[in-house]
Amino acid sequence: MVILALAAGAAAVILTVILILYRRQIRAISRQLKFLKDNRTNLRLTSDLPLPELNELIDGINDVIDRSRQSREKTLKNETRLRETITNLSHDIRTPLTSLDGYFQLLLQSDAEEERRKYIGIIQSRISSLKDLLEELFTYTRLQDRDYELETERMDFGKCVFDTVFSFYDEFQNKGIEPEINFSEERLFIDGNVEAARRALQNLVKNALVHGKMKIKMELRRENNRAVFCCSNDVEHPEEIDIDRVFGRFYKADSARTHTSTGLGLSIAKGLAERMNGEISASLDGDIFTVRIEFDLLFDA
Repeated sequence: MVILALAAGAAAVILTVILILYRRQIRAISRQLKFLKDNRTNLRLTSDLPLPELNELIDGINDVIDRSRQSREKTLKNETRLRETITNLSHDIRTPLTSLDGYFQLLLQSDAEEERRKYIGIIQSRISSLKDLLEELFTYTRLQDRDYELETERMDFGKCVFDTVFSFYDEFQNKGIEPEINFSEERLFIDGNVEAARRALQNLVKNALVHGKMKIKMELRRENNRAVFCCSNDVEHPEEIDIDRVFGRFYKADSARTHTSTGLGLSIAKGLAERMNGEISASLDGDIFTVRIEFDLLFDA
């Protein structure tokens, strides 16, 4: 009986000590939580007691804290990018509007017919640029809608490439560039949308014209039962290009923003290609930047 009494007493003491330590640990965790709530820190909850249940609870809370911290950091980054986007778009839209206003004033003040025709031509060009910019914004917004679907049909991708590329003849001439062209004469049929394919190809060629120095190379070929179009151009500052971000919205390697564009061209091309079950990728080899777009070929039954 004495032994049993001693054992019961010892157990009671041990349980009391454990309860005291447990309550002390709970208070310590509460203080840690309050500190984490009031301060931005990377600290995590800790426990001094080797209790599996308590440590499992702490691990779970730490996981929630880590997820919350990551979500907060992502939100802050998105807010920063949104502010930058709004600033950049304001600049891109304000520039042609300011130019329009200036040339309208010159037009009103001019009495010479030749000068007036010159100013009218410039004004029309600025309006066209502004229209293209707004159209890009509209297309990009539409592509963000997951329910937006392109109607596809059997189309001749090779013909679309030919027509699109050669529509830029005047732009190549004005920039003094003789593009290197290597196009397969084979008819390459895909399941696509003619207007969407043309728009994607236009954005690739425009990107090469805007950012290329003097070399532009375009290839169209069949590769492993796929229709492949590659557009390459040399770049002046390859070190400024983040190849992992080139298809991101509003991305511009030109930090000085010397080119008038939204930075949406490649992003739109990617969105359109993917809506037609195609693939698009970019690579940088030295000072040569290449965008590759490809689609599965259709064959006669």
